[in-house]
Amino acid sequence: MSSAIGIHKTTVTSLSSTMVAVMAVAIIMLFRNMEVDYSPREIREQVPQVVDLAAQTPVQQAPIQDERLAEINLRFQQAVIMLHAGEFEHAATALHRVLELSPRLTDAHINMGYALLGMERYKEAESFFRSATDLDPYKANAYWGLAVALEHQNDLQAALGAMRTFIHLTPKDSPFVRRARSALWEWDNQLARGPLPEAEARWLKEEGEKWEQRNSPDRDMPEEDDLSIDVRPAQ
Repeated sequence: MSSAIGIHKTTVTSLSSTMVAVMAVAIIMLFRNMEVDYSPREIREQVPQVVDLAAQTPVQQAPIQDERLAEINLRFQQAVIMLHAGEFEHAATALHRVLELSPRLTDAHINMGYALLGMERYKEAESFFRSATDLDPYKANAYWGLAVALEHQNDLQAALGAMRTFIHLTPKDSPFVRRARSALWEWDNQLARGPLPEAEARWLKEEGEKWEQRNSPDRDMPEEDDLSIDVRPAQ
């Protein structure tokens, strides 16, 4: 497995030296709600979103006496924390150990794909997302990651197919469905027109940022004072 993904092999226990600091950062990040505007492509790649799409629990809580399952859970959760903290190489190291212990664990393949996306190793990320869909063709988050990996390799036709599958498998009220449809529109137009002139590409990016700002769920929420309705009769 290590030769397939090219990860520098360190012992998983070497994560311990940075684990305390990274966990502290990750916990802070989990409870922060930073309002940042992104272009459509950046929205598909921001770390909080990757973590939301990444699988969170690999297997049911393992009995203490089952050391193998206990280690799978431990390393998997370490990887999730590392994804939250943007420590993608450490996440990949932990997931490498998970896959050594359980090579057919679909969620580990998915999260390895997201770790590799964060490391900008798009071809390798594609491979893990594809293996995840082979193991379980109903894992919607694998298709999102696959679409992003293909986009970075300029294979927009294949990215369209992967993102359409994501939409098909995802509840309609998911906030990611709107973003997925935005990606489909963007890629369809790019395929129809070819590469955009630099000035037009810059304009589309700026307009995408404005669109996301106008449609932010946080900004659309009414003020607390507006939540009450005055039902007193007019005097």
